[in-house]
Amino acid sequence: MVETLRARQAGAAGLSASGLRRAAERGEYERIARGIYRASDAAPANWEWIEAVSRNSAATICLTSALAHYDLTDEIPEALEVAIPRGSRLPATEGAISWRSFDAATFEIGRSMIDIEGSDLRVGIYSPERCIADAFRMRAEVGYELGRDALKEWLRRGGKPTTMIAMAESLPRARRPLVTALEILA
Repeated sequence: MVETLRARQAGAAGLSASGLRRAAERGEYERIARGIYRASDAAPANWEWIEAVSRNSAATICLTSALAHYDLTDEIPEALEVAIPRGSRLPATEGAISWRSFDAATFEIGRSMIDIEGSDLRVGIYSPERCIADAFRMRAEVGYELGRDALKEWLRRGGKPTTMIAMAESLPRARRPLVTALEILA
């Protein structure tokens, strides 16, 4: 039995669309979102992360959600913040997911893949440095405190200002506010 299954992949798993629906009715699969099913006996997993990567394979956890994953903020995001390349269609989702469009030219900067715990899927996530730089360049949307507080914690854990400046220089509108914050905190 496949752990996470999209309705359109049912044929590859040996099920028709109606067979998948009947399997869900029998309790073999749980419907976690429109067109996404998970085996009932699968380990517990983060359904929003699964839905995000199932809707767009380039899905990348960003901003507050990624900073919370790295324990660099005490803020609890209202919705999972997920970046996709600008120009991609914004997926319709049932879960609490906030889609963000990031420039395709800078999309891969600081991006890595991690396993979704309890699942056979992987999702993209931005590095702490990228998330802090993004928080500074998007401060009008996310608030100035998010970047400042995450930067303080990152520095407290031994982060090097030169590493942060190098990241900020590769992203538009990030260097100036970040350097100013580093000067104030130093």
